[in-house]
Amino acid sequence: MKNLVITAACLAAFNFNACKNMQKTTANTNGALETVLSAPATVKTGNPVILTFTLKNNTRDTLTFCKWHTPFEGNGNFMASYLDIKDSNGEMARYRGIMAKRMMPPPPAAYIKVAPHHSVTASVDILKGYAVTQPGTYTVTYQAGGVSGLKQVNDVTFTVTE
Repeated sequence: MKNLVITAACLAAFNFNACKNMQKTTANTNGALETVLSAPATVKTGNPVILTFTLKNNTRDTLTFCKWHTPFEGNGNFMASYLDIKDSNGEMARYRGIMAKRMMPPPPAAYIKVAPHHSVTASVDILKGYAVTQPGTYTVTYQAGGVSGLKQVNDVTFTVTE
């Protein structure tokens, strides 16, 4: 049993260090890839809530980021919980999507290049991953920069009406 605990601790440390190394290679140290979230201001209950995720490269260099834990993977479906969605009472919306398991470090195919002074955009329906079923006002925050290397810039708020 003692060996199992030590092995589990070593594996956890390895995965943590692999993730840290990935952050060093994918993080934009000067914050050059600007992350901008947008969503419709008002949506009727049950209708799609389309979150648009835009990355702007405001530099003269081609920059890369890991698409894991962003809308750029999954073809419009969630592959992980990468958003914090809170209602006006501060209650978190429950994530109900897929939780993909991955090997570290990410393979080259997991990265997307953004040309100088260009942007890339992907959209996802929040309802495909999160339980946003009640009327009210919700705030969305991107919180998975540790995996993708992206920095969250803005929150977006939308209201669900009956």
